[in-house]
Amino acid sequence: MTVIHHLRVHRSDENLEREGQLAWHLAQIAADPVAVDDDVVEMIINRVIDNAAVAAASVTRAPVSAARQQALDHAVSVSGSGATVFGCPLERRTSPEWAAWANGVAVRELDYHDTFLAAEYSHPGDNIPPILAVAQHVGSDGAALVRGLATGYEIQIDLVRAISLHKHKIDHVAHLGPSAAAGIGTLLGLPVETIYQAIGQALHTTTATRQSRKGEISTWKAHAPAFAGKMAVEAVDRAMRGETSPSPIYEGEDGVIAWMLDGPDAAYDVPLPAEGEAKRAILDSYTKEHSAEYQAQAWIDLARRLGEQHPSLREGTSDEGAEIESVVLHTSHHTHYVIGSGANDPQKYDPTASRETLDHSIPYIFTVALQDGGWHHVDSYTPERAGRDDTVALWHKVTTAEDAEWTRRYHSEDPDEKAFGGRVVIRFADGSELVDEIAVADAHPLGARPFAREDYIRKFRILAEPVLEADEIERFLDLAQRLPELTAEEVQQLSIVAKPGTLLTAPAPKGLF
Repeated sequence: MTVIHHLRVHRSDENLEREGQLAWHLAQIAADPVAVDDDVVEMIINRVIDNAAVAAASVTRAPVSAARQQALDHAVSVSGSGATVFGCPLERRTSPEWAAWANGVAVRELDYHDTFLAAEYSHPGDNIPPILAVAQHVGSDGAALVRGLATGYEIQIDLVRAISLHKHKIDHVAHLGPSAAAGIGTLLGLPVETIYQAIGQALHTTTATRQSRKGEISTWKAHAPAFAGKMAVEAVDRAMRGETSPSPIYEGEDGVIAWMLDGPDAAYDVPLPAEGEAKRAILDSYTKEHSAEYQAQAWIDLARRLGEQHPSLREGTSDEGAEIESVVLHTSHHTHYVIGSGANDPQKYDPTASRETLDHSIPYIFTVALQDGGWHHVDSYTPERAGRDDTVALWHKVTTAEDAEWTRRYHSEDPDEKAFGGRVVIRFADGSELVDEIAVADAHPLGARPFAREDYIRKFRILAEPVLEADEIERFLDLAQRLPELTAEEVQQLSIVAKPGTLLTAPAPKGLF
C-alpha cells in the first residue's frame, strides 16, 4: 500500500528527528530490498533501449560532443573499472561521474526520451546514465542495476507527483539529484544513513532556476540533468566517506521548501511505497514518439490526423478554399504557459530561434506537423524548415489559451482521464470553424497506438542505423533485453559504439581540461 509522507517546514527549535524527514524516508525506500516486479523489469528494459536510441541520434551533435570530450579528458579514477561513454569503443573508459555527465547530455539533447508530468515535470530516464555508470565502475550485475533503476524512477516520480518546482521557477532536475543518489544507493546496497546523506547533498547542489528553459533556450537544457546525475554520483562518494550534508534539507527553516518553494507555511503530501511494497512508479511514465517537449506529443498526432483528413489545411485553407484566419489551441495551464503563447516569449515565433527554443514552441510544432503530416527529429528543426514563408505565415496565426477543464484533466489522479492535449479551433476567413481534440498522444498507454517492446526496438533501429553498424545494433539489443540476467562483465558492455569515423565528424572543442 502507499503511505503519505506529510512534508512541512520545521523551525530549528522543533528539532525534527532524522526519522521524520523526507530524505530519510526516501533513503529507507532505497535501502528496502524488495524484489522488482516482472512488468517493471520489462519496462526498465524498454527505457534502457529508449535512452540508447536517442543517445545514438544525438552522438555527433555539438553539445553532446563537448560533454563527451570533457569526459574523455578525465582519466578513470584509481578505484574501479570506470564507465563507458556513448559512441566510444567499450574499452575507452572514464570516471563514473564524467560518464554520467557525457551520457546524460547525449540522452537529453534531443528531448526524445520518457516523461512523467504531474505537479512537476520530469524525464525519469535521466536516472539511467548515472546509475549505469556507477554499476559499470564498481562491477555490479544486471539484477543490481535493475533494482537501482527501479528506485531512481520511483523516487523521482513520487516527488514529481507532489512537489511543484516550476511554480517557483526552480528547474525540474532538483527532483532528479535525490532520485539518482537514491538509485545509486540501492545499486550499491548502502545503509539508510549513507543514502540519506547523499540525498541531502544531491538536492542541495542541484537546485537552480528555470531560466534554462525560458526565452532563448540554450544548450544548457541538455546539460542540466547530466549535471544533476554527476552531482548524485559525487554525493554518494562523499557520503560513503562518512561526510554529512545539510539537514533537514527539505524541512529546515532555511531549507529548500522555506526559501525556494512554497515558503515557511507550505505543506505537501508525498505518496511513497510502504516498507516491502514493490517500486512500480516507472509504469506510470510514458515515452515519446516524437522529438519534442512531451506536452507537444498529442498535438503533433492531432495535427498529423487533421492534415490527413483535410489536406487543404496544409495549404492554409478550408476544404472550401477559405483562408485560415486563426488557430487556437485550448489546453492546460502548463502547456499554455510553458510551450504556448502564454509564455510571452517572442522567440517562440522566431524562425531563427534555436532548436531548443523551437521544441518548446507549440505554435511552431503544430504548424510544421500539420503541413508535413509528421515530425522528424532533425528535419523538422532545420533553419530552412523553420524559415519557410508559408510556415511562418501560418505559425504566426497559432496561439494557445488556457482551458480550465484541460488543466483539471492534466492534474487528474485518475489515469483514465489524465490528459496532455486539448481542443483546437481553426477559424477561416468565411467565418466557418473546424474543431477537433485529442487527450493523449498516440504512443501513450491509453493512446491510439500504445508503445510496446517492438516500438522501442523500432525507434532504436531508426535512430541508430545512421551511426551504428548492424552487428552493433544487434549486440546492444541482445544485452539490453537480457538486462536482469547480465553478468558484471556484460553490464560493462552495455553501451553503444559508433561506426568507425563517425565521431571524427563531430566537433571536438578544446577547453580547460
